[in-house]
Amino acid sequence: MSIKTDGILFIFSSPSGAGKTTLVKLVEKKENFFISVSHTTRKPRSNEVHGKDYYFVSDNEFKELIKKEEFLEHAKVFNNFYGTLKRPVMEKLNHGQNVLFDIDWQGTKQIRDKKIKFKIISIFVLPPSKQVLYNRLSNRDMKDKLIASERMKEFYKDVKHWIDYDFVVINDNLEKCYQEVSEIINDFEKFKHSYLAKKVKIENHVKKLLS
Repeated sequence: MSIKTDGILFIFSSPSGAGKTTLVKLVEKKENFFISVSHTTRKPRSNEVHGKDYYFVSDNEFKELIKKEEFLEHAKVFNNFYGTLKRPVMEKLNHGQNVLFDIDWQGTKQIRDKKIKFKIISIFVLPPSKQVLYNRLSNRDMKDKLIASERMKEFYKDVKHWIDYDFVVINDNLEKCYQEVSEIINDFEKFKHSYLAKKVKIENHVKKLLS
């Protein structure tokens, strides 16, 4: 008779444009995890699908879900609301399935503060440079360079939260970054030992990003 084990929450956060969502989708596909699909009040981009990338809802619908305390976490980012429903996540975890989260540092803090019974592993994704980040933001489905500039302003605030995460990866090459994330997922206790030696490199990288 097999022993039932609970699932683990794997949280991915990053400054906007660092490639976190692409990385999470790669992990979902290769590791066969359940990905938590957030609700949001922002308008969908041209390549996004309702129910797959996000649940796109109105401000009133979102506020009603807040009132009913349906969210595990929610936050306002760039004038739009984002949130994760509690019930589907808890059902998956209780059935032993690992769950992926693609959320910001505010949502991560809310989940940690709730002190839920499940194991949480948090990973912060950094871009290779500010210029690469700006290019990614400018090349998105965004014709307005002001939007990219606005997100760059938030970048300085977001990146400072790297220290709150269990692990930090630098997304200078997607496949290489995925391999590192895969190592964390498959044996995070073992990875901790080698990760300590990388922390100095990460700290220096963050200093460059903030300079």
